[in-house]
Amino acid sequence: MPPKPWLGLALIAGSLAPASAVAQSTRFDGTWSVEVVTEKGACDRAYRYSVIVQNGRARYGGPENFDIRGQVRPNGSVSASISRGQDRANVTGRLSGKFGTGTWTTSGGRVCSGDWNAEKRS
Repeated sequence: MPPKPWLGLALIAGSLAPASAVAQSTRFDGTWSVEVVTEKGACDRAYRYSVIVQNGRARYGGPENFDIRGQVRPNGSVSASISRGQDRANVTGRLSGKFGTGTWTTSGGRVCSGDWNAEKRS
């Protein structure tokens, strides 16, 4: 099976936040370089992707289409899921300043899990 680049996107998947939280959450806006590393399962060992966050919402910096549900809270806490077809990744973690870390787990076609890390580029 081809690699699943959508996993990296799950890191900072966003949703509309309450108006009071929007101003606080914009500190995470920008372009992030996200590395997804598989620790268990039959997924490819690692991926690196560009993710763009704008007004607390995230989008993948590539041509694929994904169903993203989740948010980056004003305190940097990440809780999200992203799906494409039968595959789904559940993501938890935290962004702080220009860096982020956390874990992910897939379900669907292939079951895998691992860690992610991110660095804000702009």
